[in-house]
Amino acid sequence: MNPLADRIRPEQLTDIVGQEHVIGDGKLLNRIILSQMIPNMIFYGPSGTGKTTIAHILAKSSNKKFYKLNGTNANLDDIKQIVAQIGTLTTLKGILLYIDELHYLNKRQQQSILEYIENGNITLIGSTTENVNFSIFNSLLSRSSIIEFKPLTKNNILDGLTRGILIEEKRLDIEICYENEALTYIAEVSGGDLRRALNTLELIINTYIIFGEKELSIDVEKAKECAQSKIMYYDRDGDGHYNLLSYFQKSIRGSDSQASIHALARLIKGGDLNSICRRLLVIASEDIGLAYPKAINIVKACVDASLQIGFPEAKIPLAQATLLLALLPKSNSAYKAINDALNDLDSLDTGRVPEHLCDGHSNDARNNKKGYLYPHNYPNHYVEQSYLPDQIKNKKYYKFSENKFEQSLKDYWERVKGKGE
Repeated sequence: MNPLADRIRPEQLTDIVGQEHVIGDGKLLNRIILSQMIPNMIFYGPSGTGKTTIAHILAKSSNKKFYKLNGTNANLDDIKQIVAQIGTLTTLKGILLYIDELHYLNKRQQQSILEYIENGNITLIGSTTENVNFSIFNSLLSRSSIIEFKPLTKNNILDGLTRGILIEEKRLDIEICYENEALTYIAEVSGGDLRRALNTLELIINTYIIFGEKELSIDVEKAKECAQSKIMYYDRDGDGHYNLLSYFQKSIRGSDSQASIHALARLIKGGDLNSICRRLLVIASEDIGLAYPKAINIVKACVDASLQIGFPEAKIPLAQATLLLALLPKSNSAYKAINDALNDLDSLDTGRVPEHLCDGHSNDARNNKKGYLYPHNYPNHYVEQSYLPDQIKNKKYYKFSENKFEQSLKDYWERVKGKGE
């Protein structure tokens, strides 16, 4: 018997949970079905969010012959066999080819269907959990509409679970009672994946039903036993990875210690210690910077300790570094200064290094008539002279931020120089 997740598969859009942004009234996929003109499409998003189900519904609405391949085990011969069906009695209205895990097909395999989707003999719907910009070749992307599928909410999962219970009650001719907390737990730990939630429900039913009894009760203990631990959606090489690192840094930059430690916990669950350490070191200079120059030293010590001891204990110095950075005053003055200077090198004629600042043995220095003024020979180890090239002599790359440390530096140099910097 097919798994519950397959038996519960909806046959019309109104039975699908979630994805209202593309299947709701007046939304794109709804309009496509009404038009019966199915374009080539690529669905991308997490597992268990309805990509395969909607592909089936699209195929049915178009009256095209439906073929399905899985990119993990499909080869050129599989594609050729489908191509050979073009023009036969069963495919007079065309072929809709659904390729799950499309990103696993190599370039040659993806290119093998280009000719047929261009002339309209085959309509392609591909699905992937990866970033389409990196996993799908441009030749297919340029010929397809890209549709994003979003993780299902807890309420979406609960709707799917209650529908699954009704189907199982009818199949088994029993009454299934459940605690709301039990279904909520299953929904929470499914990570937005309805297939995983339904698999958990099916495992409870199959392993706890007693032959001859007409009632089954699902409580929290059964749910916890069969669901096991929550699986985080974390693709170490894809969008999920970079989105999470971005969330981590932006929470620290925003000085939200609670969100920062939550983001760290998500990253720790992903197990990518090196990425956490690299990002903490970047944050120490990019977002705290001169507001607290010692931050980089403390974070470096925490990072070194984390790398030396490894998980699980590495979570402790990582948490210390994260909370420190979140709670410290912020300054991006150094970050802005170097970016502005680099941008000028790309866009302006910045001229040569001033002659009086060249190496004393170089020809440029010998030809210099101004002479270099040695600051240590002057009061406060400072003497006014030109340091920037003439073309950009009035540029101001660094600007003091409004934090205690940088303002103290500003006050010092105003006293020494007799003017603001």
